[in-house]
Parts: sequence; C-alpha cells; structure tokens
Amino acid sequence: MRVSHRTTVLAASSLVLTLSLAATPAFATTAPASAPTMTAKAAPDAESLRAAIASLPDADATVALVRVGGTDGSWRGNAGVHDLASGRAADPDARFRAGSTTKVVTAAAVLELAAQGRIDLDTPIQHYLPDLLTPAFEPISVRQLLNHTSGIRAGDGWGDSFEDQYAHRFDTITPERVVRSAVAKGPEFCPGRKQDYLNINYTILGLLIEKVTGHSYASEATRLVLRPAGMRDTYFPGTDPGIHGPHNHGYQTVKRPDGTTEFVDVTEWNQADRWAAGDMISTTADLERLLTSLFRGRIVPGPQLEEMFTVPAGIKGATYSAGLQRFEYQGRVYWLKSGARYGYSAVLGGTRDLSRTLVYSVGSTDAKGEDMNPVAQRIALAALR
Repeated sequence: MRVSHRTTVLAASSLVLTLSLAATPAFATTAPASAPTMTAKAAPDAESLRAAIASLPDADATVALVRVGGTDGSWRGNAGVHDLASGRAADPDARFRAGSTTKVVTAAAVLELAAQGRIDLDTPIQHYLPDLLTPAFEPISVRQLLNHTSGIRAGDGWGDSFEDQYAHRFDTITPERVVRSAVAKGPEFCPGRKQDYLNINYTILGLLIEKVTGHSYASEATRLVLRPAGMRDTYFPGTDPGIHGPHNHGYQTVKRPDGTTEFVDVTEWNQADRWAAGDMISTTADLERLLTSLFRGRIVPGPQLEEMFTVPAGIKGATYSAGLQRFEYQGRVYWLKSGARYGYSAVLGGTRDLSRTLVYSVGSTDAKGEDMNPVAQRIALAALR
C-alpha cells in the first residue's frame, strides 16, 4: 500500500480557498433546471443558482442537488441525470456518498459523550487506547484529534492514483490496519504545534467511541447523532460497496491512451477504510437536518458545542475546529464541512445563527482532484453572495 492523503487535504480546503479568492463569477444563461422555493425579504439569488446548475450534465459533473436555507430565505434545485446510460432525470431525493462530512457526525458523537462525562477532551488518547500508539508519540489529547493538531501521520490506502484505487474498489482495508500503518511512521510533529487535516484523526476517534461505549461506531453515531437529528435516510455502509435506496450514479473521467475521455462508473465502492472519517451515505435533506440541529444545540449541549466553533489558537493558518472549518466571505463567518469520494462531492455549512445555510451534492467527475469542481464553485458563489 502507498499513502494517499494529499489530495484529501487539498479537496477539504478548496472551497474555503476558492470563496476567499474568487471574484464575482460569470453564470450561464440557459433555462432553469428546476423550480425554486423562495421565502423572506433577503432570499438567495435564484437566477444565479439556477444558472449554476443549468448546463448539467457536462464534462465536470453529471448531477447537482442543492438546498439553500436559513432565515434569509430558501431555494431548492436539482439538475442532471440519474445515470449517463439512460439519461433520465436525476432523483432529487437521492442518497450519495457524503465523504468527509462524516466527520461532523463523528465530532458530534465524541462531544456528546464528553457532555455525558464519558470522555474528557483534555485526556490523552493513550489513556483510553493504551495499545494504540508507540512510545515515540507524546501524549495526544482527544481535543487535538478533533481539531487535527495531533501530529499523527496519514494512514496508507491502496495507492495514489485513481487506477490503483479503482482496481481494489471491492477490497477491504480495516480501520485498524489504517491506524497501524500511520503509527508505524512515527509522529509528524509535536501535538498542538501545527494543524494538518487528515482522516487518521477521525479514524482514531471512531475507535475511541467504540472503546468507551462498547458498541460499534455505526450504532453509536446513529444513536447519538442521526436519530436526534431526524436523519432517516443516512447510514454507514461498512464493507458494502453498494448504495441502498434511490441514488444517482457517480462517474470519474479517465483519459484513454488515444487522448479521448472515458466516464467510468464508480457508484459501487467499498469505503471501509474511510469509516468514521468519511464512509457515510446521506441525502441533502438529512445533511441540512444535521446542520440545523447541531447549530441549534439539539444534539450537543452548549459548552461542548463551542468546540465546533473554536479554531485552535496560536497555530498559523489554522481553520479547522472540531468537525468543521471556519471561513469568512463577504462579511459573514461560515462554518462548513466538505466531503469527496470518487463520483460524489458534498458540502454542508452555514452561519452560526443559521441566517444562511448551504447543502449540496455534486456528481463530480473528478471529485478527488486538487481544484474545486467548477459546478460546485458556481453553486457556492451563487448561494453565499
């Protein structure tokens, strides 16, 4: 196995960087993809949102499902196809691979267990999982795992390229194996000195949840977060490569030897190695429920909820909190989480007061690329302007 984490880091931060640097975008002028629902005086820009997705499917994405909400007003839209073979319209209620938005659920579960007194955020993970790390590692607190300042290196996957990973899409790497490969490399830096967004932190938090509760991560995340938020269409597939229930197909563009492009169907894929860091399957409606329930304090109590709105102090360039990422755009502070698996790209985010929220799933044809998907970029800029 070879390590494959740099594109994950870049994809997770691409939305923040794009929105921070972008000028007013140019929008398409094609007909609207779907009829919106709008309310309130300061409603979202419906024309720009319709234009952002009107061209689908195209070379960048096959489908887009969008929900803009909040007290400022709301808009719902979808465009694209269920699959390229049939060309039939996309299912607006479809399930999809939610990628690293899973980390929001994992962080919320850990914080709720902290509120119950079962986890102390300042206690080293070595206390809870004494056989996990080697003596080469200094004490690493649970909080440092939550905000990616642990210094633990990335675990190994099936390889760096799409071709390497696609060849093993039905094979399983267990979370324990991922952790062992990370630990074997030794620490990257002293805990609390830097911030490096990596899946390994949340893989270990999944093990922590199982250790303190005595139950599986999936059952505890469902009990502590999904059920309280009303997320009835969200689940954790484990080693199952399929997506149960209504779903749109995901595709990855691959260059053929003759220079032409092929769209490879990547809908079925065993995501077990992503586990508590990124294997959740969800819907845009459920991710919106998660966002609003969390921000209203219905899942995690106030004192612990502050961890989700606190970026570690004294670390240059730090933007990640417990489960979320902070950024400012046009005078507003947003808290978001992006996620990407091959064929699928997702975001949930909003202002803390829920005046504006955004959830989308885009059938990105290069979801693990280093640059933000152009369709996703148009959606975000239109939704948050």
